[in-house]
Amino acid sequence: MKLKVSQGRVVDPANDLEEITDVFIDGDTVAGLGHAPPGFGSAREIDAEGLVVCPGFVEIGAQLREPGDEHKATIASELRAAAASGFTTVCCMPDTSPVIDTPAVVELINQRAKGVRGARVHCIGALTKALEGQILAEMHALKEIGCVGVTNAHRSIRDTNVLRHALAYASTLNLTVFLNSEDSWLGSEGIVHEGSVSTRLGLPGIPAAAELIGLGRDLLLVEETDARAHFRTLSCGRSVKYLNDARRAGLKVSSDVGIAHLFLCDEDIGRYNTQCHVRPPFRTRRDRNRLRKGLANTHIQALSAHHQPQDQDAKAAPFSATEPGISGLDTFLPLLLMLVNEGTMDLKRAIAAATIEPAQILGLDIGALGVGDVADICIFDPNKTWPVTATAMLSQGKNTPFFGRTLRGKVSVTLVGGRIVHEIKA
Repeated sequence: MKLKVSQGRVVDPANDLEEITDVFIDGDTVAGLGHAPPGFGSAREIDAEGLVVCPGFVEIGAQLREPGDEHKATIASELRAAAASGFTTVCCMPDTSPVIDTPAVVELINQRAKGVRGARVHCIGALTKALEGQILAEMHALKEIGCVGVTNAHRSIRDTNVLRHALAYASTLNLTVFLNSEDSWLGSEGIVHEGSVSTRLGLPGIPAAAELIGLGRDLLLVEETDARAHFRTLSCGRSVKYLNDARRAGLKVSSDVGIAHLFLCDEDIGRYNTQCHVRPPFRTRRDRNRLRKGLANTHIQALSAHHQPQDQDAKAAPFSATEPGISGLDTFLPLLLMLVNEGTMDLKRAIAAATIEPAQILGLDIGALGVGDVADICIFDPNKTWPVTATAMLSQGKNTPFFGRTLRGKVSVTLVGGRIVHEIKA
């Protein structure tokens, strides 16, 4: 199929491009910018005047819930919701049931994703068998089947020797290890940030030291094993300096932050708002502001929706009995634009953090709109407002602390490999 996306504001950070121009698509690739390539011929035209055209967003680690928790979400529901939110690639975390620790589970997920009119999916395999932190997973087999990395998801590996061997094994395979750093002894009993809010509410706290000590341990092991590591969903402002220092010292490390952590802090829990129960927890305003600054100046490389859909019952219990997580896909674009409108960063940097940066971390040849690049494209209206309601959210998970807000920014068209997978008819 040939397509012409006409007169949109094309923002492509990978090629340092920001201008109003036309994009020509032939099959699954970008065939031309500004002028049609020779022999392009007739094509369907998408009018993008007044809209922004950018590479499709790349979600670096989402919980799709299937297999195992289809009552919370399914692969089909979340890949469709992702496409409607401007995402063209979504990485599935391995904490499914069964866990993604064998090629068979990867094949199952790929099979169920086939035929879904939505974002494409890549699997991140398990670092240890069943994520139990005791026996290393068959990482070589997981890489051969197409996993873009390995992780123990949100389950900290207590045995430092196991983690050391896991990093060393992954290093020999040139596999990126995705780490959620937390000292398991300090973090095991808590559910919110340890501070004045946790004391007032009588909720068990997770001190900032849990992340910082875990990060320190993990960085030492990364240095010793020469592993390539990505640190997921930072929550502490001081973590930014730790990782920036490590990069300056030559360690092969990168990091991301969940977008909700750039807007909310522990004060937003208010009177036990269970929609603000997340892991890692929202910390202080100062932490939030440091994370914003770290993303703006590229000390944090990537931005994540940190998508964790939950069913209604998971958030309906008393705070300490609820399950953590935010369904982050639907609100990702308007929150991204809010960072720009508030002056935290410019549009090009914001889009880079959601496209080319996570693509490079994952080792995927996507996230750019140069001639010859894969035609993964998001076209959005930066001025379109919409209310955050259960009906408006397309994810099967309706758990978000932004309910009742009116947000600005809506995806009009999403293309995956040159194929339209989401379109709002005028």
